[in-house]
Amino acid sequence: MSEAVAAMIWCPFPDMESARTAAAQLVEERLIACGNIIPRVESVFRWKGAIETASECGLLCKTDTVTLQKAITRLESLHPYETPAIMALPVSAAPPATLGWLAEQLQGGD
Repeated sequence: MSEAVAAMIWCPFPDMESARTAAAQLVEERLIACGNIIPRVESVFRWKGAIETASECGLLCKTDTVTLQKAITRLESLHPYETPAIMALPVSAAPPATLGWLAEQLQGGD
């Protein structure tokens, strides 16, 4: 098994409540250590051939690369959108205390 590296997942939601519900479920299942909800983002995108705009909120999730795909799959199942925009990247640097806390939360320590 490969060594875990910290990772972040970004995903917009239609409203605070659905983002909060998804974040809480992912934390409960230990797929993410924390979800930060950004109250308002303005999105401009193409959907079904038309350029659209939407007022959304953003969810930024802290996880690791070992748990990442499970977290993405679960987030997709919890999301209210037909095609949620879920994107992730590894974190290139973080202090040891943060990495330790992340590992404890994902592995079942409190």
